[in-house]
Amino acid sequence: MNTKNMIKVNGHTAIIAYDSEIDMLRGEFIGLNGGADFYATNIEDLHKEAEISLNTFFEVCKEQGIEPVKQFSGKFNARIPPALHEKLVIVATAQGKSLNDFVRQALEHEVECA
Repeated sequence: MNTKNMIKVNGHTAIIAYDSEIDMLRGEFIGLNGGADFYATNIEDLHKEAEISLNTFFEVCKEQGIEPVKQFSGKFNARIPPALHEKLVIVATAQGKSLNDFVRQALEHEVECA
């Protein structure tokens, strides 16, 4: 996956953005059951601060008996226009696929291309 503004630290993904109010890079881990953010003025320090933030987050979770990583069910609802819903059903059916399989494959393709 080649997505801009993301880093991986110890197998966990963080989104990186520039915060103009404080003139720093800000990172925030996603997929956790709580906030684990970090700041730095350069990439090298950003990686160091990310590791410190992640370790601190896991320590606090352990102390408080919290499961640190979110569990995903594999189900979600998406609100789309009725006309798009109809087109999806038509194309999926024409390809001999269920709507679920068609949407899953389309999402997998988008994630792989990101």
